[in-house]
Amino acid sequence: MPSIFSYQSAEVDWCEGNFERSAIIAEYYNTISNVSFFVLSPALLYLNRQYCQQRALPLYSVSALLLCVGVFSTYFHMTLSYVGQLLDELSILWALAVAYAFWYPRIYYPRFIKTRKQFFWLCGITTVVSTLMSFVKPAFNAYALNCIAFHLLYLTWRELKKCNDRRVHRMAAVMVMWWVLAITSWISDRWLCGLWQAINFPYFHSFWHVLIAMSLLYCCPLVIYFDIFYEMPAFTPKLRYWPSDSWPVVVPYIALEESHKQC
Repeated sequence: MPSIFSYQSAEVDWCEGNFERSAIIAEYYNTISNVSFFVLSPALLYLNRQYCQQRALPLYSVSALLLCVGVFSTYFHMTLSYVGQLLDELSILWALAVAYAFWYPRIYYPRFIKTRKQFFWLCGITTVVSTLMSFVKPAFNAYALNCIAFHLLYLTWRELKKCNDRRVHRMAAVMVMWWVLAITSWISDRWLCGLWQAINFPYFHSFWHVLIAMSLLYCCPLVIYFDIFYEMPAFTPKLRYWPSDSWPVVVPYIALEESHKQC
């Protein structure tokens, strides 16, 4: 019986051919495409530094876990080991759990939850149970994690209904566009592998890494925007773009102003 640390001991093998471009990297492009997560985390911290100065722990925690996602995904696609698969999936689970724990609006709490501390406990217990259950059938974990995105989209829709800022609506639309492209790439690689191998283009999972990072680059500022209204009432969030609003390719971030709410 192969070790759980052994190369190709995972239950999942993506469409890209193994060891075609390197003797030590199983899926070459699926591995190197994780560089997007190593760029994402520091970019979020740098651009949203005003928010971090006032409310540091949420963004620092989520950014650190997104960095872990990049590290463990790199390890998984490099080795295709069982341990790598679990670390990859569980790092995503814990990143989502921490994001929910810090940023989930209080108005959406279940009735039996009265405080943020109680919600932290609920998220923690749920995540620990989910972590243990993930060992039962690891191949199903990725599908379950992707389903959480639909709840996030629902929450985004609920919040946008209360927001009149067209720039925020556009940011949300761009986020959804990147997510649709990302999940389409993920599904294509998983379900249409034979087709992509037949035309010698089995690289859609590597596209998933880049596209989901782009979606998160818009998602996190959007979440921060609404979090400021709920948790930092003394400030008004202002959507800005780096390097400038006039550039054709921009990255959104949130600045803070001490003024009245507009959204």
